Amino acid sequence: MIDLRLLREDPDRVRASQRARGEDVALVDALLSADERRRSSGVRFDELRAEQKQLGKLIPKATADEKAELLKRAEQLKADVKTADAERDAADTETQELLQRLGNLVHPDVPVGGEEDFVTLETHGTIRDFGAEGFEPKDHLELGQLLGAIDVERGAKVSGSRFYFLTGVGALLELALVNAAIAQATAAGFTPMLTPALVRPQSMAGTGFLGQAAQDVYHLDKDDLYLVGTSEVPLAAYHMDEIIDADKLPLRYAGFSPCFRREAGSHGKDTRGIFRVHQFDKVEMFSYVTPEDSQEEHKRLLEWEKQWLTSLELPFRVIDVASADLGASASRKFDCEAWVPTQGKYRELTSTSDCTEFQSRRLSIRVREGKQVRPLATLNGTLCAVPRTIVAILENHQQADGSVYVPKVLRPYLGGREVLEPVAK
Repeated sequence: MIDLRLLREDPDRVRASQRARGEDVALVDALLSADERRRSSGVRFDELRAEQKQLGKLIPKATADEKAELLKRAEQLKADVKTADAERDAADTETQELLQRLGNLVHPDVPVGGEEDFVTLETHGTIRDFGAEGFEPKDHLELGQLLGAIDVERGAKVSGSRFYFLTGVGALLELALVNAAIAQATAAGFTPMLTPALVRPQSMAGTGFLGQAAQDVYHLDKDDLYLVGTSEVPLAAYHMDEIIDADKLPLRYAGFSPCFRREAGSHGKDTRGIFRVHQFDKVEMFSYVTPEDSQEEHKRLLEWEKQWLTSLELPFRVIDVASADLGASASRKFDCEAWVPTQGKYRELTSTSDCTEFQSRRLSIRVREGKQVRPLATLNGTLCAVPRTIVAILENHQQADGSVYVPKVLRPYLGGREVLEPVAK
């Protein structure tokens, strides 16, 4: 959530942020009104309580005639205090509910607009000309079937659409990717973490995934637990309700977890293969830093993502995501999109978001600097979303006979294999 003080001091900035997100600007005024009622009812309650306490001191010293009048006033104060207390609680509840619905403040450098209004910041690698090489590229599903690596038919039989099996070399390729990604993250100073896949409501809400993203979240009603769509959730909640000493920052974690997404808004999109699925594994970077260092940390996370994709020898571009395409918690987000030959376009492989103080305020995570205690900043960055990375590797590194070149960074984790050979014609 944002700082209420900032809302009071500069409501136009918050309105502009909401407008850039394509969200309801009237929410800002409703929140200002609720906050004013919360503060005025709190003042009223405090005044009545002070009078009540003062009256309690006067009654024992009063004469008989005075005491009757004071007791009458005490009864009225008792009722007034109860009413003021209820009004204060109601206004506070309304304020918090409205505040939870407000997205993070959009960074001023973020391009304004929707999904197609991003700005390309840089491109890396060379897109292959398969025509010049004399063959038509196969898509990742056909290659995966040739390699004995992907089985979507049995995935659908067992679990339904958008589920899959990784088999044989496909399973080995996932394990190689995960191990190589964790090795890079560990070398960069991240603490590797295996995180829970189920979290409590306060963890999911605290990271901002029960607002606009709620439709994509799986909920277990009987247990009131949520399946995570990213290990960002348990990594953000890891230090919930804690105060961290400034000399321990930055804290950096690399979480590996299964991820679950309903993909409720993706009907008809990417239905072939394993690009958009309900369950997948992912290595996620997560950082806790002081608010002043969040923008530099954001650049560092992006550099680690670029290092990873470069090591996989993939052509990719970096985009500055437009305001209406940001998640609720992100102030700014960079995506790395790899080229997918059979689609003829770049597709998102990794992303990194600067969430500033938004999540830490909701999760009550603070930093202690001397005698000062204040919210810190959190950031996240996907290092390897496994299925999409497999898609990019298979399609970009395929050869005319259906075999697939193995990037050098993965070979130590694949028994030294330089090429994945077809097992079926």
